[in-house]
Amino acid sequence: MLALTDSPLLIAKTFEAIKISTSTRGTVVCAVKGPRPRYPRVWKTHKKVGTISKAAKLVKSIKELSNVKEEVYGALDSYVAWELEFPLITVKKVLKTLECEQEWKRVIQVTKWMLSKGQGKTMGSYFTLLNALAEDDRLDEAEELWTKLLMQYMESLPRRFFDKMISIYCKRAMYEKMFEIFADMEELGLRPSISVVSMIGEAFKELGMLDKYHKLRTKYPPPRWEYRYIRGKRVKVRVQVQPYQVNTYIERHKNVEPNLDLSKNYRFEETSEIIDDQELRQDADVISMEPEQISDDSYDSMEPILDV
Repeated sequence: MLALTDSPLLIAKTFEAIKISTSTRGTVVCAVKGPRPRYPRVWKTHKKVGTISKAAKLVKSIKELSNVKEEVYGALDSYVAWELEFPLITVKKVLKTLECEQEWKRVIQVTKWMLSKGQGKTMGSYFTLLNALAEDDRLDEAEELWTKLLMQYMESLPRRFFDKMISIYCKRAMYEKMFEIFADMEELGLRPSISVVSMIGEAFKELGMLDKYHKLRTKYPPPRWEYRYIRGKRVKVRVQVQPYQVNTYIERHKNVEPNLDLSKNYRFEETSEIIDDQELRQDADVISMEPEQISDDSYDSMEPILDV
């Protein structure tokens, strides 16, 4: 019978004729890293516009307009018309830029427009609007906003709103309203800051209420410690001596003889000029010590406090 198979001679010839190409063009290597085919792109990519450039463009377009409310609102509406979502980040950056440039009328217009759209109803937006109204001498509108916020968010209103209203009334010498807001703070259990205590104390001094001034100082003494952030950690630091503390110290030590202080200072100047080499060496040794070798007593004024 005949077998339909190739002879070994033909097989050898076919193997000799085949050559494996070594070029890597047009090859795709999936399992191992290697060259891949490059095809021309059908579409064209455009540069993405960020929020910073958008905010700068919007600020420029707003500044060129007049102070008419309808014109500014129309420009803002035309800007938002082509956006799928409300550009809250861009508007916030616009407000920050206008606030840094002290364009208070524009800040008021943009903030009111944003709130009318139902966007950005946060305490930061309300505080920006309150500050802009106060800087633009719109005290009536600022008081309306303050009463509205106080009635709506009485127990959750931040302390900086109280501080801002007290500073507004202090600049205009409206002491009765200052005392009303301070009484509201005490009723709500808010501890006043150092600046508020100093403003209320100065008001008591100007009105001649020295007994209330002393009661205020005894009830809210100056803090001995304050918190600062050093290298990303919250650190407790001792507060420097306040000027009124220095005055009280001078008043307590009025009976000290001045000649003794002069003699002490004179002796100290004489001894300070003569420094031995041993003291310099000791100072150098202390400076070269590692922080682990230094005692913990030197870090009493910088005790780290954990964030709770």
